[in-house]
Amino acid sequence: MSSSNSGNNAYVLGVGMTKFIKPRGLREYPEMGYEAGVKAMLDAQINYDDVQHGVACFAYGDSTSGQRIFYQFGMTTIPIVNTSNACATGSVGLYLARSLVKSGAADCVLVVGVEKMKPGSLKSVWDDRPSSSGMFAAKMREQRGLDPKSPLTAQYFGNAGREYMEKYGATTEDFAEIGRVSHEHSQRNPYAQFRKEYTLKEIQDSPNIYAPLTKLQCSPTSDGAAAAVIVSQKFLDARPHLLKQAVLMAGQAFRTDSPETFKKSAIQLVGYDMTQKAARAALKEAGVTSSDVRVCELHDCFSTNEMVTLDALEFCPPGKAHEMVRKGDITYGGQMVINPSGGLISKGHPIGATGLAQCAELSWQLRGWANNRLVEGTSVALQHNLGLGGAVVINVYKRADGSKINVRVSNEEITKTSWLGYNPAVEARGISEADAERVRSKANRNDFALSDTKEKLRSQAHL
Repeated sequence: MSSSNSGNNAYVLGVGMTKFIKPRGLREYPEMGYEAGVKAMLDAQINYDDVQHGVACFAYGDSTSGQRIFYQFGMTTIPIVNTSNACATGSVGLYLARSLVKSGAADCVLVVGVEKMKPGSLKSVWDDRPSSSGMFAAKMREQRGLDPKSPLTAQYFGNAGREYMEKYGATTEDFAEIGRVSHEHSQRNPYAQFRKEYTLKEIQDSPNIYAPLTKLQCSPTSDGAAAAVIVSQKFLDARPHLLKQAVLMAGQAFRTDSPETFKKSAIQLVGYDMTQKAARAALKEAGVTSSDVRVCELHDCFSTNEMVTLDALEFCPPGKAHEMVRKGDITYGGQMVINPSGGLISKGHPIGATGLAQCAELSWQLRGWANNRLVEGTSVALQHNLGLGGAVVINVYKRADGSKINVRVSNEEITKTSWLGYNPAVEARGISEADAERVRSKANRNDFALSDTKEKLRSQAHL
Protein backbone atom coordinates (compact mmCIF):
# COMPACT_ATOMS: atom_id res chain seq x y z
CA MET A 1 0.00 0.00 0.00
CA SER A 2 2.02 3.00 1.22
CA SER A 3 5.59 2.85 2.50
CA SER A 4 5.17 5.05 5.55
CA ASN A 5 6.24 2.61 8.25
CA SER A 6 9.80 3.91 8.44
CA GLY A 7 11.15 7.27 9.48
CA ASN A 8 13.85 7.04 6.82
CA ASN A 9 13.02 9.53 4.06
CA ALA A 10 13.51 8.65 0.41
CA TYR A 11 14.68 11.18 -2.16
CA VAL A 12 14.94 11.43 -5.93
CA LEU A 13 18.57 12.49 -6.32
CA GLY A 14 19.10 11.99 -10.03
CA VAL A 15 16.99 11.55 -13.17
CA GLY A 16 17.70 10.93 -16.83
CA MET A 17 15.85 10.35 -20.10
CA THR A 18 16.32 9.56 -23.73
CA LYS A 19 14.25 11.33 -26.32
CA PHE A 20 10.96 9.54 -26.89
CA ILE A 21 10.66 8.57 -30.55
CA LYS A 22 8.31 6.79 -32.94
CA PRO A 23 8.72 3.00 -32.75
CA ARG A 24 10.48 2.34 -36.03
CA GLY A 25 13.23 -0.03 -34.88
CA LEU A 26 15.80 2.74 -34.73
CA ARG A 27 16.98 1.97 -31.20
CA GLU A 28 17.40 -1.15 -29.06
CA TYR A 29 16.40 -1.40 -25.41
CA PRO A 30 19.90 -2.12 -23.96
CA GLU A 31 21.39 1.09 -25.28
CA MET A 32 18.31 3.21 -24.45
CA GLY A 33 18.31 1.92 -20.87
CA TYR A 34 22.07 2.47 -20.67
CA GLU A 35 21.77 6.09 -21.81
CA ALA A 36 19.00 6.89 -19.34
CA GLY A 37 20.81 5.16 -16.47
CA VAL A 38 24.10 6.91 -17.18
CA LYS A 39 22.33 10.27 -17.25
CA ALA A 40 20.56 9.58 -13.95
CA MET A 41 23.82 8.61 -12.24
CA LEU A 42 25.60 11.66 -13.66
CA ASP A 43 22.76 13.82 -12.41
CA ALA A 44 23.00 12.23 -8.95
CA GLN A 45 26.81 12.52 -9.07
CA ILE A 46 27.35 8.89 -8.14
CA ASN A 47 29.20 5.89 -9.50
CA TYR A 48 27.46 2.56 -10.12
CA ASP A 49 29.49 1.13 -7.24
CA ASP A 50 27.28 3.27 -4.97
CA VAL A 51 24.13 1.49 -6.22
CA GLN A 52 22.96 -1.25 -3.86
CA HIS A 53 19.83 -2.39 -5.69
CA GLY A 54 18.50 -2.19 -9.23
CA VAL A 55 14.92 -2.12 -10.50
CA ALA A 56 14.14 -2.57 -14.20
CA CYS A 57 10.74 -1.64 -15.60
CA PHE A 58 9.33 -2.84 -18.94
CA ALA A 59 6.09 -4.27 -20.30
CA TYR A 60 7.48 -5.94 -23.42
CA GLY A 61 10.64 -7.97 -22.91
CA ASP A 62 12.17 -11.18 -21.62
CA SER A 63 12.32 -11.83 -17.91
CA THR A 64 15.90 -10.68 -17.24
CA SER A 65 16.02 -7.75 -19.64
CA GLY A 66 16.95 -5.60 -16.65
CA GLN A 67 20.17 -7.52 -16.16
CA ARG A 68 20.98 -7.01 -19.83
CA ILE A 69 20.79 -3.25 -19.21
CA PHE A 70 22.38 -3.06 -15.76
CA TYR A 71 25.36 -5.34 -16.51
CA GLN A 72 26.56 -2.60 -18.88
CA PHE A 73 27.09 -0.35 -15.84
CA GLY A 74 28.93 -3.08 -13.96
CA MET A 75 28.56 -6.63 -12.71
CA THR A 76 28.52 -5.88 -9.00
CA THR A 77 26.24 -8.80 -7.97
CA ILE A 78 23.53 -6.48 -6.59
CA PRO A 79 19.89 -7.63 -6.70
CA ILE A 80 18.11 -6.52 -9.87
CA VAL A 81 14.33 -6.83 -9.89
CA ASN A 82 12.38 -6.90 -13.16
CA THR A 83 8.85 -5.55 -12.93
CA SER A 84 5.87 -5.30 -15.28
CA ASN A 85 2.50 -3.82 -14.26
CA ALA A 86 0.87 -2.53 -17.43
CA CYS A 87 1.18 1.23 -18.00
CA ALA A 88 1.99 1.83 -14.30
CA THR A 89 5.19 -0.21 -14.63
CA GLY A 90 7.64 2.68 -14.21
CA SER A 91 5.98 4.02 -11.08
CA VAL A 92 5.80 0.54 -9.59
CA GLY A 93 9.59 0.65 -9.93
CA LEU A 94 9.60 3.88 -7.95
CA TYR A 95 7.35 2.24 -5.36
CA LEU A 96 9.79 -0.65 -4.97
CA ALA A 97 12.77 1.72 -4.72
CA ARG A 98 11.15 3.90 -2.08
CA SER A 99 10.08 0.82 -0.12
CA LEU A 100 13.64 -0.51 -0.15
CA VAL A 101 15.05 2.80 1.04
CA LYS A 102 12.45 3.46 3.71
CA SER A 103 12.81 -0.07 5.09
CA GLY A 104 16.56 0.40 5.43
CA ALA A 105 17.32 -2.39 2.97
CA ALA A 106 19.21 -0.04 0.63
CA ASP A 107 20.60 3.49 0.65
CA CYS A 108 20.85 3.89 -3.12
CA VAL A 109 18.57 2.31 -5.74
CA LEU A 110 18.76 2.80 -9.50
CA VAL A 111 15.46 2.44 -11.37
CA VAL A 112 15.52 2.16 -15.17
CA GLY A 113 12.36 2.02 -17.29
CA VAL A 114 12.54 1.22 -20.97
CA GLU A 115 10.33 0.15 -23.84
CA LYS A 116 10.83 -0.84 -27.43
CA MET A 117 7.37 -1.02 -28.97
CA LYS A 118 5.72 -1.94 -32.24
CA PRO A 119 3.82 0.66 -34.30
CA GLY A 120 0.07 0.77 -33.99
CA SER A 121 -2.31 0.13 -31.12
CA LEU A 122 -1.33 -2.00 -28.13
CA LYS A 123 -1.65 -5.76 -28.53
CA SER A 124 -0.86 -8.68 -26.28
CA VAL A 125 2.08 -10.85 -27.31
CA TRP A 126 0.42 -13.90 -25.75
CA ASP A 127 -2.26 -15.67 -27.78
CA ASP A 128 -2.21 -19.10 -26.13
CA ARG A 129 -3.67 -18.17 -22.71
CA PRO A 130 -6.33 -16.01 -21.07
CA SER A 131 -5.63 -12.28 -21.29
CA SER A 132 -4.74 -10.58 -18.01
CA SER A 133 -7.28 -7.88 -18.87
CA GLY A 134 -9.84 -10.26 -20.32
CA MET A 135 -12.39 -9.65 -17.57
CA PHE A 136 -12.19 -5.91 -18.28
CA ALA A 137 -13.02 -6.53 -21.93
CA ALA A 138 -15.87 -8.81 -20.91
CA LYS A 139 -17.29 -6.18 -18.59
CA MET A 140 -16.99 -3.48 -21.28
CA ARG A 141 -18.80 -5.73 -23.76
CA GLU A 142 -21.55 -6.16 -21.20
CA GLN A 143 -21.77 -2.42 -20.54
CA ARG A 144 -21.50 -0.86 -23.99
CA GLY A 145 -20.58 -3.53 -26.50
CA LEU A 146 -17.33 -3.92 -28.42
CA ASP A 147 -16.39 -2.27 -31.69
CA PRO A 148 -14.18 -4.66 -33.71
CA LYS A 149 -12.89 -1.76 -35.82
CA SER A 150 -11.53 0.35 -32.94
CA PRO A 151 -8.51 -0.23 -30.66
CA LEU A 152 -9.56 -1.85 -27.40
CA THR A 153 -7.77 0.67 -25.19
CA ALA A 154 -9.44 3.59 -26.97
CA GLN A 155 -12.79 1.94 -26.32
CA TYR A 156 -12.15 1.61 -22.57
CA PHE A 157 -11.29 5.27 -22.18
CA GLY A 158 -13.63 6.54 -24.87
CA ASN A 159 -16.53 4.88 -23.07
CA ALA A 160 -15.44 6.53 -19.82
CA GLY A 161 -15.57 9.86 -21.65
CA ARG A 162 -19.02 9.10 -23.00
CA GLU A 163 -20.25 8.35 -19.49
CA TYR A 164 -18.73 11.60 -18.21
CA MET A 165 -20.62 13.48 -20.91
CA GLU A 166 -23.88 11.72 -20.08
CA LYS A 167 -23.60 12.22 -16.32
CA TYR A 168 -22.05 15.66 -16.03
CA GLY A 169 -22.49 17.59 -19.26
CA ALA A 170 -18.97 17.54 -20.67
CA THR A 171 -18.72 17.97 -24.45
CA THR A 172 -16.49 16.61 -27.18
CA GLU A 173 -14.92 20.06 -27.37
CA ASP A 174 -13.81 19.77 -23.72
CA PHE A 175 -11.86 16.60 -24.52
CA ALA A 176 -10.37 18.20 -27.61
CA GLU A 177 -9.23 21.14 -25.50
CA ILE A 178 -7.31 18.76 -23.25
CA GLY A 179 -5.53 17.46 -26.33
CA ARG A 180 -4.82 21.00 -27.51
CA VAL A 181 -3.26 21.94 -24.16
CA SER A 182 -1.08 18.81 -24.08
CA HIS A 183 0.32 19.53 -27.53
CA GLU A 184 0.89 23.19 -26.69
CA HIS A 185 2.87 22.23 -23.60
CA SER A 186 5.03 19.72 -25.47
CA GLN A 187 6.67 22.42 -27.61
CA ARG A 188 8.95 23.23 -24.68
CA ASN A 189 9.93 19.65 -23.81
CA PRO A 190 13.05 18.60 -25.75
CA TYR A 191 12.35 14.90 -25.04
CA ALA A 192 8.81 14.86 -26.44
CA GLN A 193 7.92 12.66 -29.41
CA PHE A 194 5.66 15.40 -30.78
CA ARG A 195 6.49 19.08 -30.35
CA LYS A 196 3.91 20.72 -32.59
CA GLU A 197 1.08 23.02 -31.52
CA TYR A 198 -2.40 22.42 -32.94
CA THR A 199 -5.54 24.51 -32.96
CA LEU A 200 -8.67 23.21 -31.31
CA LYS A 201 -10.20 22.68 -34.75
CA GLU A 202 -7.19 20.66 -35.90
CA ILE A 203 -7.54 18.45 -32.82
CA GLN A 204 -11.25 17.95 -33.50
CA ASP A 205 -10.76 17.34 -37.23
CA SER A 206 -7.98 14.76 -36.87
CA PRO A 207 -9.00 11.17 -37.72
CA ASN A 208 -11.66 9.64 -35.50
CA ILE A 209 -10.38 6.75 -33.39
CA TYR A 210 -13.39 6.05 -31.16
CA ALA A 211 -15.76 8.89 -30.35
CA PRO A 212 -15.23 11.24 -28.65
CA LEU A 213 -11.52 10.49 -29.23
CA THR A 214 -9.67 11.72 -32.30
CA LYS A 215 -6.10 10.79 -33.13
CA LEU A 216 -4.56 13.91 -31.56
CA GLN A 217 -6.22 13.06 -28.23
CA CYS A 218 -4.56 9.62 -28.01
CA SER A 219 -1.08 8.76 -26.76
CA PRO A 220 1.16 7.12 -29.36
CA THR A 221 3.27 4.02 -29.01
CA SER A 222 6.90 5.04 -28.45
CA ASP A 223 10.45 3.88 -27.94
CA GLY A 224 12.40 5.40 -25.07
CA ALA A 225 13.86 5.10 -21.61
CA ALA A 226 14.01 7.04 -18.36
CA ALA A 227 15.73 6.46 -15.03
CA ALA A 228 15.92 7.70 -11.46
CA VAL A 229 18.31 7.35 -8.52
CA ILE A 230 16.44 7.01 -5.20
CA VAL A 231 18.47 7.50 -2.01
CA SER A 232 18.11 7.52 1.76
CA GLN A 233 18.47 10.37 4.23
CA LYS A 234 21.87 9.01 5.24
CA PHE A 235 23.06 8.92 1.63
CA LEU A 236 21.87 12.49 1.01
CA ASP A 237 23.32 13.80 4.29
CA ALA A 238 26.74 12.65 3.10
CA ARG A 239 26.32 14.87 0.02
CA PRO A 240 25.02 18.20 1.35
CA HIS A 241 26.04 20.01 -1.85
CA LEU A 242 23.22 18.13 -3.64
CA LEU A 243 20.47 19.08 -1.20
CA LYS A 244 19.03 21.78 -3.48
CA GLN A 245 18.43 19.31 -6.29
CA ALA A 246 17.12 16.44 -4.17
CA VAL A 247 13.36 15.90 -4.22
CA LEU A 248 11.57 14.37 -1.25
CA MET A 249 9.19 11.50 -1.99
CA ALA A 250 6.84 12.87 0.66
CA GLY A 251 3.88 10.59 0.02
CA GLN A 252 3.24 7.51 -2.02
CA ALA A 253 0.50 4.96 -2.49
CA PHE A 254 0.11 1.94 -4.75
CA ARG A 255 -3.40 0.56 -5.19
CA THR A 256 -5.15 -2.04 -7.30
CA ASP A 257 -8.81 -2.36 -8.26
CA SER A 258 -11.75 -2.54 -5.85
CA PRO A 259 -15.14 -4.25 -6.38
CA GLU A 260 -16.38 -0.92 -7.83
CA THR A 261 -14.40 -1.72 -10.98
CA PHE A 262 -16.71 -4.48 -12.17
CA LYS A 263 -20.01 -2.81 -11.42
CA LYS A 264 -21.87 -0.78 -14.05
CA SER A 265 -19.65 2.23 -14.68
CA ALA A 266 -17.26 2.74 -17.60
CA ILE A 267 -15.55 5.38 -15.48
CA GLN A 268 -14.91 2.88 -12.68
CA LEU A 269 -13.68 0.31 -15.19
CA VAL A 270 -10.69 2.54 -16.03
CA GLY A 271 -9.49 2.92 -12.45
CA TYR A 272 -11.39 5.83 -10.91
CA ASP A 273 -11.82 4.21 -7.50
CA MET A 274 -8.25 2.99 -7.10
CA THR A 275 -6.94 6.37 -8.28
CA GLN A 276 -9.06 8.20 -5.73
CA LYS A 277 -8.03 5.88 -2.89
CA ALA A 278 -4.33 6.08 -3.81
CA ALA A 279 -4.40 9.87 -4.10
CA ARG A 280 -6.06 10.32 -0.73
CA ALA A 281 -3.52 8.01 0.92
CA ALA A 282 -0.46 9.61 -0.69
CA LEU A 283 -1.62 13.18 0.02
CA LYS A 284 -2.37 12.24 3.63
CA GLU A 285 1.09 10.77 4.09
CA ALA A 286 2.63 13.92 2.60
CA GLY A 287 0.58 16.11 4.94
CA VAL A 288 -1.03 18.11 2.14
CA THR A 289 -4.31 18.26 0.22
CA SER A 290 -5.14 18.26 -3.47
CA SER A 291 -5.55 22.06 -3.32
CA ASP A 292 -1.84 22.38 -2.46
CA VAL A 293 -0.79 20.81 -5.77
CA ARG A 294 0.31 23.33 -8.40
CA VAL A 295 1.79 20.94 -10.95
CA CYS A 296 0.80 17.40 -11.87
CA GLU A 297 2.04 14.79 -14.31
CA LEU A 298 -1.16 12.86 -14.99
CA HIS A 299 -1.60 9.64 -16.96
CA ASP A 300 -3.37 11.12 -20.00
CA CYS A 301 -3.18 8.04 -22.21
CA PHE A 302 -6.33 9.56 -23.74
CA SER A 303 -7.85 13.00 -23.20
CA THR A 304 -10.93 11.35 -21.71
CA ASN A 305 -8.78 9.77 -19.00
CA GLU A 306 -7.37 13.15 -18.05
CA MET A 307 -10.92 14.40 -17.56
CA VAL A 308 -11.91 11.44 -15.40
CA THR A 309 -8.68 11.61 -13.42
CA LEU A 310 -8.95 15.34 -12.64
CA ASP A 311 -12.15 14.33 -10.90
CA ALA A 312 -10.70 11.24 -9.18
CA LEU A 313 -7.72 13.24 -7.85
CA GLU A 314 -10.22 15.73 -6.41
CA PHE A 315 -8.74 18.74 -8.13
CA CYS A 316 -12.35 19.82 -8.62
CA PRO A 317 -15.76 19.06 -7.10
CA PRO A 318 -17.27 15.78 -8.35
CA GLY A 319 -18.43 16.04 -11.97
CA LYS A 320 -16.82 19.44 -12.56
CA ALA A 321 -13.59 18.54 -14.36
CA HIS A 322 -14.88 19.90 -17.67
CA GLU A 323 -15.43 23.25 -15.96
CA MET A 324 -11.73 23.26 -14.98
CA VAL A 325 -10.85 22.69 -18.61
CA ARG A 326 -13.15 25.47 -19.84
CA LYS A 327 -11.74 27.99 -17.36
CA GLY A 328 -8.15 27.29 -18.37
CA ASP A 329 -7.38 25.73 -15.00
CA ILE A 330 -5.18 22.97 -16.39
CA THR A 331 -2.54 25.22 -17.93
CA TYR A 332 -0.34 28.22 -17.18
CA GLY A 333 -2.23 31.09 -15.57
CA GLY A 334 -4.93 28.82 -14.17
CA GLN A 335 -5.48 26.80 -11.01
CA MET A 336 -2.64 24.40 -11.81
CA VAL A 337 -0.61 23.02 -14.69
CA ILE A 338 -1.37 19.50 -15.82
CA ASN A 339 1.40 17.78 -17.80
CA PRO A 340 3.89 20.58 -18.46
CA SER A 341 5.88 17.87 -20.25
CA GLY A 342 3.12 17.43 -22.82
CA GLY A 343 1.92 14.29 -21.10
CA LEU A 344 1.54 10.91 -22.72
CA ILE A 345 -0.50 12.41 -25.56
CA SER A 346 2.41 14.51 -26.86
CA LYS A 347 5.53 13.37 -25.02
CA GLY A 348 4.87 9.74 -25.94
CA HIS A 349 4.18 6.57 -24.00
CA PRO A 350 6.96 3.96 -23.95
CA ILE A 351 5.20 1.99 -21.23
CA GLY A 352 8.05 1.04 -18.89
CA ALA A 353 9.58 4.50 -19.11
CA THR A 354 6.45 6.59 -18.62
CA GLY A 355 6.34 6.71 -14.81
CA LEU A 356 10.03 7.57 -14.63
CA ALA A 357 9.65 10.30 -17.24
CA GLN A 358 6.88 11.80 -15.10
CA CYS A 359 9.25 11.65 -12.10
CA ALA A 360 11.97 13.39 -14.10
CA GLU A 361 9.67 16.23 -15.17
CA LEU A 362 8.42 16.89 -11.66
CA SER A 363 11.94 16.72 -10.24
CA TRP A 364 13.07 19.35 -12.75
CA GLN A 365 10.02 21.46 -11.88
CA LEU A 366 10.67 21.38 -8.13
CA ARG A 367 14.39 22.05 -8.58
CA GLY A 368 13.56 25.11 -10.70
CA TRP A 369 15.50 23.66 -13.63
CA ALA A 370 12.56 23.46 -16.08
CA ASN A 371 13.05 27.14 -16.74
CA ASN A 372 11.44 27.21 -20.20
CA ARG A 373 8.18 25.77 -18.82
CA LEU A 374 8.50 26.30 -15.06
CA VAL A 375 5.37 26.24 -12.92
CA GLU A 376 6.52 28.92 -10.51
CA GLY A 377 5.49 29.06 -6.88
CA THR A 378 5.33 25.26 -6.64
CA SER A 379 5.83 23.53 -3.31
CA VAL A 380 3.97 20.26 -4.00
CA ALA A 381 3.92 18.16 -7.16
CA LEU A 382 1.81 15.07 -7.81
CA GLN A 383 2.42 12.15 -10.16
CA HIS A 384 -0.35 9.81 -11.34
CA ASN A 385 0.53 6.65 -13.27
CA LEU A 386 -2.21 4.16 -14.17
CA GLY A 387 -2.29 0.68 -15.64
CA LEU A 388 -5.44 -1.16 -16.64
CA GLY A 389 -5.74 -4.60 -15.24
CA GLY A 390 -4.88 -2.92 -12.85
CA ALA A 391 -2.52 -0.75 -10.87
CA VAL A 392 -2.12 2.90 -9.97
CA VAL A 393 0.75 4.65 -8.22
CA ILE A 394 0.54 8.17 -6.82
CA ASN A 395 3.72 10.00 -5.79
CA VAL A 396 3.67 13.34 -3.97
CA TYR A 397 6.92 15.28 -4.16
CA LYS A 398 8.35 18.23 -2.24
CA ARG A 399 11.65 20.07 -2.24
CA ALA A 400 14.21 18.50 0.09
CA ASP A 401 15.99 21.66 1.23
CA GLY A 402 13.12 23.13 3.23
CA SER A 403 12.36 25.86 0.69
CA LYS A 404 8.63 26.35 0.46
CA ILE A 405 8.58 26.97 -3.29
CA ASN A 406 10.72 26.35 -6.33
CA VAL A 407 12.92 29.12 -7.68
CA ARG A 408 14.06 29.43 -11.27
CA VAL A 409 17.69 28.36 -11.74
CA SER A 410 19.59 29.60 -14.78
CA ASN A 411 21.13 27.22 -17.31
CA GLU A 412 24.50 28.80 -16.58
CA GLU A 413 24.26 28.08 -12.87
CA ILE A 414 23.23 24.47 -13.49
CA THR A 415 26.08 23.96 -15.95
CA LYS A 416 28.65 25.06 -13.36
CA THR A 417 27.85 22.28 -10.91
CA SER A 418 26.22 19.49 -12.95
CA TRP A 419 28.20 16.43 -13.98
CA LEU A 420 26.16 16.50 -17.18
CA GLY A 421 27.61 19.88 -18.12
CA TYR A 422 24.29 21.36 -19.26
CA ASN A 423 20.70 21.71 -18.09
CA PRO A 424 18.98 18.41 -18.95
CA ALA A 425 15.52 19.82 -18.32
CA VAL A 426 15.69 22.10 -21.37
CA GLU A 427 18.20 20.31 -23.59
CA ALA A 428 18.16 16.66 -24.68
CA ARG A 429 21.64 15.39 -25.48
CA GLY A 430 23.11 11.95 -25.83
CA ILE A 431 25.96 10.66 -23.67
CA SER A 432 29.66 10.54 -24.42
CA GLU A 433 32.07 7.73 -23.62
CA ALA A 434 33.61 10.04 -21.02
CA ASP A 435 30.20 10.44 -19.39
CA ALA A 436 29.78 6.68 -19.17
CA GLU A 437 33.32 6.12 -17.88
CA ARG A 438 32.59 8.48 -15.00
CA VAL A 439 29.69 6.43 -13.67
CA ARG A 440 30.42 2.84 -14.70
CA SER A 441 31.71 0.58 -11.94
CA LYS A 442 35.36 1.11 -11.14
CA ALA A 443 36.00 -2.39 -9.80
CA ASN A 444 33.49 -4.60 -11.61
CA ARG A 445 32.90 -3.25 -15.10
CA ASN A 446 32.78 -5.72 -17.96
CA ASP A 447 33.25 -4.57 -21.54
CA PHE A 448 31.87 -7.85 -22.91
CA ALA A 449 28.54 -7.03 -21.22
CA LEU A 450 28.62 -3.62 -22.87
CA SER A 451 28.67 -5.37 -26.26
CA ASP A 452 28.08 -2.94 -29.15
CA THR A 453 26.31 -0.26 -27.10
CA LYS A 454 29.10 2.30 -27.57
CA GLU A 455 28.89 1.98 -31.33
CA LYS A 456 25.11 2.14 -31.32
CA LEU A 457 25.13 5.31 -29.23
CA ARG A 458 27.57 6.95 -31.62
CA SER A 459 25.31 6.11 -34.57
CA GLN A 460 22.20 7.37 -32.76
CA ALA A 461 23.67 10.75 -31.79
CA HIS A 462 21.47 12.53 -34.35
CA LEU A 463 18.19 11.18 -32.96
